[in-house]
Amino acid sequence: MIVSEQPFIVPATILFIIAIPLIIDIIPRNRLYGVRTLKTLSDDEYWYKGNRFGGWAILITSLIYMLTAIIFPYNKASIDNFPVWQIHFGALVVSLLAGLLITGLYIKKL
Repeated sequence: MIVSEQPFIVPATILFIIAIPLIIDIIPRNRLYGVRTLKTLSDDEYWYKGNRFGGWAILITSLIYMLTAIIFPYNKASIDNFPVWQIHFGALVVSLLAGLLITGLYIKKL
């Protein structure tokens, strides 16, 4: 599989790269990048715990999305790729929403 022929690998890789700094606690509290809730923005301890958890959720989402892209590859030669697009979109949205929901519940319990 050539990456240039699989456009869905690109967003999966971007999500993976975005997750790493959150997991390794190198992003300080800010209003642009990270899991930003009233609780996480109020205290460094909540910020790092919430973002580490959220980073893992994003990383898992990216791996699910990447696996989906490998199992259901995009075929440039095919006239009808709409079902593949639907599968990829569903895999991304469902896993991302599940990760965000679980992260929100985790932060509430902190």
